[in-house]
Amino acid sequence: MSLNSFGHVLKFTTWGESHGPAIGAVVDGVPPGIALSEADLQPWLDKRKPGTSKFTTQRQEADAVRILSGVFEGVTTGTSISLMIENTDQRSKDYSAIAQAFRPGHADITYHQKYGVRDYRGGGRSSARETASRVAAGGVARAVLKALLPGLTITGYMVQMGVKGIDRSRLDLATVGDNPFWCPDPVAAADWAEYLDGLRLSHNSVGAVIEVVAHGVPPGLGAPLYGKLDSNLASAMMSINAVKAVEIGDGMAAAGLTGVENADEIRMGPNGPEFLSNHAGGILGGISSGQPVVCRFAVKPTSSILTPRRTIDQTGAEIDLVTKGRHDPCVGIRAVPVGEAMMALVLADHLLLDRAQTGGLRGRIG
Repeated sequence: MSLNSFGHVLKFTTWGESHGPAIGAVVDGVPPGIALSEADLQPWLDKRKPGTSKFTTQRQEADAVRILSGVFEGVTTGTSISLMIENTDQRSKDYSAIAQAFRPGHADITYHQKYGVRDYRGGGRSSARETASRVAAGGVARAVLKALLPGLTITGYMVQMGVKGIDRSRLDLATVGDNPFWCPDPVAAADWAEYLDGLRLSHNSVGAVIEVVAHGVPPGLGAPLYGKLDSNLASAMMSINAVKAVEIGDGMAAAGLTGVENADEIRMGPNGPEFLSNHAGGILGGISSGQPVVCRFAVKPTSSILTPRRTIDQTGAEIDLVTKGRHDPCVGIRAVPVGEAMMALVLADHLLLDRAQTGGLRGRIG
């Protein structure tokens, strides 16, 4: 059992390898009658695709998605939706040198220890190429959310590259698409460009922190204990390739607060309860509060670098290894649309779960 599926009601399964003929996803549990076409999905894939700037891998993939099933005359039928993205620019020869060696920082050694066989071409299933399938599935989830919660928005952006963070006093989400880093601080973006260019030219890489915020999430999504919205979000984000940490709301910083500082106080507004702060990240007791849902995740530096690193091969011999190929100097850049997709998939899944259990009814206040 390889556990290639995620979700409860709206469930998706990804398939394919980095250097295989194609990758894709099967999305099940989508309600019938949702307007959906390939044109609805392609813009999200275009945000993630490689080769868009000198700061991402130069692998040239159109990432053109095809809908193979589950849609008829422009709407979903309620059956499984199969999505396919062809791989068109593989260079498998780049990986022949590591067929019998384990790249440091990669899953090569653990895949070999677990399965005894691995697809060494680009890492196979462990490659970030798999995330294109998630973005396609996330596009389906966005279509569901658009139909059922038209006011909901999901925005992802980079808040830190290496040790360099944004200045939140300059945060302007309108500028996120104006630079190659999805950075909401134009001053920081200019600094990051020079910083990353130096790392790229010195055959090095760097990590990043991504923040994803969903506005317009209704109260009541999630469940106590084992169906918590935040635990599912954490699982979704942690499942993204190269992610090593996830935070909800203030996250780890909450440990440095007092109870007086951390409690999100409440007042009654004209349209219902209003919170005076959002340290909890829009989730209390595993259930959405109606505030913006805030999630951050840390992405490690790309392990594929041209600087020699010490490792071993399958015989146990100690070697120095250079990882050739086309790789991202900061894989966090292309993780932004992936984080958005996972947020959409979790929220759509929990929305359908809630409708099944409560019918969307809410406890009255005031």
